[in-house]
Amino acid sequence: MTQDQPALPAPARTGPTTPAAVSPVRFAVVGNPENRRVTLFADGVRAAGLPAPRVVPWTEVLRAGGADFAPGEIVRLDSPGENPEVDRLLRDTPDPTRVEGSGRWYARFTRAVRRLRGGVRLDDADDLAVLFDKRRCHAVLAAADVPVPPSPTSGGAAAPVRGWDDVRAAMREHQMPRLFVKLAHGSSASGVLAVEASAAGRIRATTSVELAPDGALFNSLRLRRYEHERDIAAIVDTLAPDGLHLERWLPKASLGGRAADLRIVVVDGRATHAVVRTSTSPLTNLHLGGRRGDLDAVRDAVRAGGGRWADVLAVCERAAACFPRTLCVGVDLLPAVGWHRFAVGEVNAFGDLLPRLTGLPDSGAEGLDTYAAQITAVLRRSRTGNGGGPRRPGHRHHPQHPHDPHRTGTPHASA
Repeated sequence: MTQDQPALPAPARTGPTTPAAVSPVRFAVVGNPENRRVTLFADGVRAAGLPAPRVVPWTEVLRAGGADFAPGEIVRLDSPGENPEVDRLLRDTPDPTRVEGSGRWYARFTRAVRRLRGGVRLDDADDLAVLFDKRRCHAVLAAADVPVPPSPTSGGAAAPVRGWDDVRAAMREHQMPRLFVKLAHGSSASGVLAVEASAAGRIRATTSVELAPDGALFNSLRLRRYEHERDIAAIVDTLAPDGLHLERWLPKASLGGRAADLRIVVVDGRATHAVVRTSTSPLTNLHLGGRRGDLDAVRDAVRAGGGRWADVLAVCERAAACFPRTLCVGVDLLPAVGWHRFAVGEVNAFGDLLPRLTGLPDSGAEGLDTYAAQITAVLRRSRTGNGGGPRRPGHRHHPQHPHDPHRTGTPHASA
């Protein structure tokens, strides 16, 4: 695809060519109308003095086989998560707390995205297809020399993981006594297992997956530790048909005695927002009990380790540059022990849900939340006659320094 070709579907980049003063910016959002993601973005649009965005529900898109947008509409896609009916349409699962069905979710979601017609898209269909496949995303990042954890399942040519026996074989062959087993199409730590084997061969796994007596798997807000290999095998064997991705478990740096990582939001090529997540477990997600950490303490730790904070942000900007037709991504950054090396663990298409968090100093988003930063970027692009869409390849900004109460659905890519 050349930079002058439209993203799929073909009419998706028929945006306005006149400045915003002549043709006012009009937003549309594909999302779940009741969800706070949609309402927070709509609040930001109104605060910018623009008309409220037109909201197109995911239920309508999925039932109608697509949706149409006017040539001048700036179209934002938001997460289809946290809506039981949308989840049923995507996964055919009556209980939204179930883990299984992510492969079907991926196929139906990417098909629905490609059936959106018209408008100026802020999220590219091809980018999203990679972002929601951890195996492909890992390969794209590695090919761009973005640091990532070693993985035997990276890319489309790797042999599929058919079950627990394949995981055990990979652990032996690649000398990975500690690894993460992830759903290829999962998010928000759904279906993730942090697996570790002792020198004596004992296996344990930490995960948010609840294994029911009948073998069904449920997402939970409470982390569990499984120490019987038969239980771990049962979980992995059930998840394997949906696609699995394996990554070496990199020891993380700590902050205040807790393992730490970062979610860094990149808008239009520039790192604008950052949040530190800490936990006593291998999974730092805030909805699983992780806590926000002190960003100033992280900056100090990076300097003490001989590094520069600007270089840390640059790693995330390089990761985002792999998806040049998508305005905003959330990058999960893994600091190594000592805070002198970093690897990208995930790149999230819907990774901007960080309420009340304002922009980093010198980011161009000071005083703005993640939604206001994106709206500002669109308005800036519109004023330059670029139609309001994301920067195209070759024009990216490169800064100088870069039912059980615990069961839950799948809130895609929350921090």
